Amino acid sequence: MESQRREPRPPLFGIETEYGISVSGHDAEDLMAESRALVSAYPKPFASPWNYRVEDPRKDMRGFRVDHLNRDPIDAQFDDPKSKPLPAEVERADRVLVNGARFYNDHAHPEYCTPECTGIIDLVAHDRAGEEIVLDCAKRRAEAGLAVSIYKNNTDFHGSSYGCHENYLLSRESQYGLVVAHLTPFLITRQVYAGAGKVGVEPSGNEKTIYQLSQRSDFFTEEASVDTLHRRPIINTRDEPHADPRKWRRVHVICGDANCSEYATALKVGTTSLVIGLIEMGAAPKFALDGAVRAIKEISRDQTWKWILKLQGGKTISAIDVQREYLNAACEIYAGFSADADWTLREWGATLTALERNPRDLANKLDWVAKRVLIDEYLDSEGMQWDEAHLQSIDLAYTNIDHEEGFRDALESAGQLVRLSNPEDVERAKGIAPTNTRAILRGELIRKFRESIGTISWSGVVFRTEEASWLADLSDYLSPESIKDPLAAIERAESLDDLMHGMR
Repeated sequence: MESQRREPRPPLFGIETEYGISVSGHDAEDLMAESRALVSAYPKPFASPWNYRVEDPRKDMRGFRVDHLNRDPIDAQFDDPKSKPLPAEVERADRVLVNGARFYNDHAHPEYCTPECTGIIDLVAHDRAGEEIVLDCAKRRAEAGLAVSIYKNNTDFHGSSYGCHENYLLSRESQYGLVVAHLTPFLITRQVYAGAGKVGVEPSGNEKTIYQLSQRSDFFTEEASVDTLHRRPIINTRDEPHADPRKWRRVHVICGDANCSEYATALKVGTTSLVIGLIEMGAAPKFALDGAVRAIKEISRDQTWKWILKLQGGKTISAIDVQREYLNAACEIYAGFSADADWTLREWGATLTALERNPRDLANKLDWVAKRVLIDEYLDSEGMQWDEAHLQSIDLAYTNIDHEEGFRDALESAGQLVRLSNPEDVERAKGIAPTNTRAILRGELIRKFRESIGTISWSGVVFRTEEASWLADLSDYLSPESIKDPLAAIERAESLDDLMHGMR
C-alpha cells in the first residue's frame, strides 16, 4: 500500500567521501598504513573512539540479518595473513570533529563524513571543508618527507573502486519495496548530470576506449543488497538509521560519484532529497525497467548521449524523460516549499533541457562535461588520438584536490566552473557544525567536554567519570526546533554534572 502522507517535511542529509590516496615510493599494500597515518595527522580537538556497538552493517531493511558481508578480492590480496589485526580504534583512527563531522581510515582510504545538514549550500560548504581538512593532513604528511596526492574520485583504474555515499532521512512507514521500485530508475538516470566522468571501462578488455558518464557504474552487479564493498547493489538495503529505528530509516546511496563541481553536488543531493520525499509521500513515479544493472552501465557508456532505457514489455524511454517524470511530480508538491526546493526544481529543469540540446553547454556546471571538454581540447591542441593510459592521467588530475596540481580550482578561478560556496563559509565549516541540526550538539559536546567522552557516534555521546557513565542520546534531535533546548543546556553547563541534569 502506498503511503498517504502528503505534507512534505524538511530534509536531512549528508555525504561520506572516500578519497583516493597515492604516496610516492609506496605500493598499494602500504596504503592502509598511509591512510591511517594521514587521518592521525589531524591536529585539532576531536573525540574518539567511535562507538561501533550501536551499528550493525549486516542488518537488512528487508527484515533479516545477513551472515556476512562480501569482501572485495582486490582489497583482500593485500592482507597479510600473518599480521595481527589492529584494534578497531587504532585501525580506523576515528576522529569526530568539533564541526560535527567524522574523519577516519576506511579500507585504505581517508574518509570524511560531513555533519548532518538541512540546506544544500550548507552541505556543499561542509563537503568542501572536508576536502580542505584532508588536504591539510596530506600537507602535514608531506612535512615528513612524503609526497602525498589526494584524489576526489572513485577508481584507481586497476579494478578497485571506493565510494562517495549519500545519506537521507526517510520515514520508517515507507516500505522497502517502494523504495526500490521508485528510487532505482531515478538513481540509474541521474548520472546524466551527477556523473563525474571516466576514461575507460573496468574491468578492461578488448573494447574500444570510451568516455563514460560515471566512475562508479562499472562496479554494480546487484539491484539490491546490504553489501557495499563487493557485489555492490544499486539500492543498498542496510538498515542502520542512526536515529530512532521505530520512526526512521536511512537511505544509504552508494551508487553515486564523488563530484568536484559544487553545482553537481548540489543538484545531485537536491534532486535525490526531493525524490526521497516523494517516496515518503507516496507520490513518486514508477518505471518497470528491463534489467537495472545492465541499464546503469549502458547509460554511463552510451557514446551517442541519447541514454535510452529498456522497459519491461519492450518499450523504451530516455533517461531525460525519466528524470522529467520525477521533476514534474516534485514540482506538484515542492514548488514554493523552500528556497532550496525552488532552486533544485529550477536548475533540474534547466539542466535536463540543456542536456537534450547540447550537453557541452554545461561544461561550467557538470563534472563529466567539464572533464570531457578538457580532454577534447587537449587532444585537439596536441593532435593526438584517444589513448587510455595517457588520458586517465588527465582524468586523475581533474580530481586532484591540491590547489596547484588539480584542475578544479583553476577552472573556478577562470569562471569556467560554477562555485556555490564562498571561502569564508568553507573556513567556518571546518570548525563549526551546522547550527540547525543535531551536529551542533555533537560538536559543542566535543568542544566543551571531550576529556570526559568515553565513546561517540552519530546518535549519541557516552560520557564516563570515575563514578558512572551517562549517554547523551541525540537520536530524536532531527529537526531545527528540537535542538534548541539541548543546545541551550550545553551552553549553560559549566560541568559534566550540569550537563547531565540539563539535558535530561
